[in-house]
Amino acid sequence: MRFPTVKASNLAGREFTLPSGLEGDLNIVALAFQMWHQNEVDTWMPLLAQVERRVPVVRAYELPVLRSMNRLNQWMIDSGMRGGIPDPATRARTITLYLDKERFRQALGLPDENHIYVLLVDRSGEVHWQTQGAYSPDKAESLMAVIEQKLAVA
Repeated sequence: MRFPTVKASNLAGREFTLPSGLEGDLNIVALAFQMWHQNEVDTWMPLLAQVERRVPVVRAYELPVLRSMNRLNQWMIDSGMRGGIPDPATRARTITLYLDKERFRQALGLPDENHIYVLLVDRSGEVHWQTQGAYSPDKAESLMAVIEQKLAVA
């Protein structure tokens, strides 16, 4: 499975072409489709921060996934998110995707928008691991095993 090519900007205003523009050799991306998904994303953040500190080639991103809309509406939504996120590091790792949500989900084999999805993706777009929903120790263990395996092969 491959992460589709998407052009987007983070909340600091930097433009990206995903997945090639992601900064890690391996990247953990938390895809959130609904506003209330932030609670599930937040359950992952302590682990993701720890992984970034321990494994320098891994980066973590929050990717709010919203339907396509005009530039003015995008600017208003991004401005609102920026206002609610005072931390510059969090703004830098939050990349808002404005796209055809159904097509995006289909490309990744994601069945619905009921929960977040957390993926491990390399810059070529290959998805090496994925799960859905809030953090759990079992999910963290599974993710770490795949990261360790990928780093041992590299």
